[in-house]
Amino acid sequence: MPKSAPKLEWCIVRLGEDMNWWVEEISDEVHWDVDGLSIIDPRQVGHIMDLLDPLRDYDFQPSVFEDAFFKFRIDKKMDDHRLRLVRTNESLFESEELLFALPDVIDEEKGPFADCIDHVTALRVKLLNDLIEFEQKFTIEELEDDIREEQNADFMEGRAVHCFRELLDILEYVPEGYELDGDEDSSSNDEDIEESFPDLDEEDEKIEEDETMKWDEDDDEEEEDEEGFDEDGDDDLGDEDEDEDDEDEEEDEKPSRRARKK
Repeated sequence: MPKSAPKLEWCIVRLGEDMNWWVEEISDEVHWDVDGLSIIDPRQVGHIMDLLDPLRDYDFQPSVFEDAFFKFRIDKKMDDHRLRLVRTNESLFESEELLFALPDVIDEEKGPFADCIDHVTALRVKLLNDLIEFEQKFTIEELEDDIREEQNADFMEGRAVHCFRELLDILEYVPEGYELDGDEDSSSNDEDIEESFPDLDEEDEKIEEDETMKWDEDDDEEEEDEEGFDEDGDDDLGDEDEDEDDEDEEEDEKPSRRARKK
C-alpha cells in the first residue's frame, strides 16, 4: 500500500503501563491489525536518531530509515492516557515538529520496516567489528540469534515486543563479555521516564498555602528584628556584650518560640 493512500489518515494511541505508546484504533482497519501494534513517540525518535549517528560512518542510508515509518503529529488529547494523531508528510530528520513514527509492518517479512531492521543490523555489525578485536569476525547471524532469543522469551510470556525495543536491541547491542567506550546503556532512555513526552497534565498541581507554611518565614523575620533592634526601634547591637549574661539566663528560664509553637 503506498504511503499516500488516503485510508491511513489518523490513529488513536494509548500510553501503556510500560510507558510506551500502543495503537488502540486506526482509520485503515483493512490493512492494519491494532493487536500489539506499537508506535514510537517523539522522545524515542530523538533517542534513536542519536544512536544512528555513529552508523553514518558505515554508509547509513537515511532514506531507508525514513521510508520505514508513517509519520503522525498530535491532533488532540482525548484523556489522560490517549491521544488522537493525524498523518503528516514531515521528515523525521528535518521536521521541527514533534512526530510519532508508526513502523510500516503491513508486510512484516519484506516491508520497509523489515528492510530498515536489516540495514541497521548490518551496520551495527560493521561497527562492532571495527571497534572490537574479536578472535573471529562477528556476524549478522550471531547478533540476530542473540536478539531473537530475548524476544522469543517475551513472546512466550505473552508480551508484545515494542518497535522501539526492536531498534534499541540492535543499535545498543554489544556481545556478552565485551563493551564499547562511550556506548549508551539501554537504561539511559528510562532515567527521565516521568518527564517522557508528551506531558499529558494540562495544569500543574498547586499546593495551597496555609499558616503553617508561612510560620517559619515570619518567625525568622521576627528573630532578625529582635536581634538588631530594641523595642524603640534603636540599634542595640552595641549593647550586646553588656546584655549577654542576661540573655543567657532568660534562655535557660523559658523555651524558645519555635519550641513553644510545636
